Amino acid sequence: MRFPEMYSCPHCHQLMPFRKFNSPTGRAECSKCQESLVPSRFVIACTHGHLEDFPYWKWVHRGNRTVSGSCGGQLSFQADGSTASLRAVLISCTCGVEKVSMEGSFRRQALRDLGIRCSGRRPWLKDAPAESCHEQPRTLQRGSSSAWFPVMHSALSIPPYSQGIARIVAPFYDGLKAEDPASIKTFVRVMKLLLHHPKYTADDVMAEVDRRRSAEIAAGKPVDDTEAAKRVGDYRRKLYEGEYRSLSTPHPEEAEEEQEFVCEPPTAPIDNVRSSHGLTQVMLVKRLREVRALQSFRRVEEPSPADSPLRHAAISATQPSWLPAFEVSGEGVFLRLAPERLRAWEEHPEQVSRATRIRDNHERLLSARAGESDNPIPPSPATPRFLLLHALAHILINEWSLDGGYPAASLRERLYSDEDMAGVLIYTATSDSAGSLGGVIAQGEPDRLAGTLQAALRRASWCSNDPLCMESETSGADSLNIAACHACLLLPETSCENNNILLDRAALVGTPDGRAPGFFTL
Repeated sequence: MRFPEMYSCPHCHQLMPFRKFNSPTGRAECSKCQESLVPSRFVIACTHGHLEDFPYWKWVHRGNRTVSGSCGGQLSFQADGSTASLRAVLISCTCGVEKVSMEGSFRRQALRDLGIRCSGRRPWLKDAPAESCHEQPRTLQRGSSSAWFPVMHSALSIPPYSQGIARIVAPFYDGLKAEDPASIKTFVRVMKLLLHHPKYTADDVMAEVDRRRSAEIAAGKPVDDTEAAKRVGDYRRKLYEGEYRSLSTPHPEEAEEEQEFVCEPPTAPIDNVRSSHGLTQVMLVKRLREVRALQSFRRVEEPSPADSPLRHAAISATQPSWLPAFEVSGEGVFLRLAPERLRAWEEHPEQVSRATRIRDNHERLLSARAGESDNPIPPSPATPRFLLLHALAHILINEWSLDGGYPAASLRERLYSDEDMAGVLIYTATSDSAGSLGGVIAQGEPDRLAGTLQAALRRASWCSNDPLCMESETSGADSLNIAACHACLLLPETSCENNNILLDRAALVGTPDGRAPGFFTL
């Protein structure tokens, strides 16, 4: 389906639905001027994901008593280019009403004042009927990031699921899951599935098929929204716990195995970074595979764990049996903090107070996002430990982008923060082999890592927006940061798994008055 429906001609400035331009088949041009048509720059959307064209006719005729569409005039769209502001975008009608600009159309109450309500349209879904919706729509730029917030989920391929019999069976599982044991044994024999894997038998193949079947059945049981939300939270926690264990355990490269996950400690001792920076473990992840899947998307407001199910804009008109996903490969460095030093630091009253300030703001936001939903509101992860790990990941990504030659947008973080976890994985992953050239793991060698940490902490100790940045009570979107701004901690959106919230630079280096000690200044 063509969207938006409203187009304008840059020569004659007519503004009307595309079908009225009578364009030649397969082309988008004005039949009078033979100029290429320009799709509407403005759309309206609501927080439940509905989307439609901006109501230009009502906007230009506001304050007039004319019934919608009955003036008989022709709308025109002009942008004189004199300024980049909305004041330079003018809408007019040949019926004689006064020409108006688009200034003010982005106000939260602008459409409400015109009596415009959400029509519940979902033009991205073919033949999908309009839904009943009571949300107030907002004006957006068609190409704005607020028009599309993807909800992605990702997982690392870790042992034992990424190697051995699990890796052998994976490509054939869809064809085997409905077969009986005899048919599976026949398939293994005829296809010579284990020819190059003599240590496995057909019984191992059947056991792996049964394991996958059981997992699918458990995941496919119908549940209500409350149980689904709980299941997602439990699954994410178990997923991260499994990754944390694998990252903390050496998995050396084996010549006879085609591995997706190789994780080894550096050859040199890490005594330097252990004593001076409180790291208890450094692991070089020389090979990793990540799968990222698109579940749904949001509009107007960025996704939140507490979002009502009504905010989940579907990517399919029917319940899909699969999700669009892609896999990327790369490398990274995993750092784990010393638990004794961490425990002593995170119990300091001032650091607890700073984290509580962020957590209270975050939980208020989560409650507001949940609205009247019966789903349990997830707790905020804002603890001193989480703020520390998050800030550490950000300063290392910024430093490695300067020192290692990688743009910051190509590096990503993965935080492992819980009572039993205190680690951070910084990695790069791409759809080709460029993510495995060794540039990131080289940053994890102890001597270089010690220098990088020292330089990153020195850079974090002073921000060009200080003293305002460090002295702020709260900062950032919805007051979910404290000492964090674009000059010191914030990263490109592709790098941060938390949308640049829950950050505090004081967790690293402390406050200038010494009341809140930093982990690295103890």
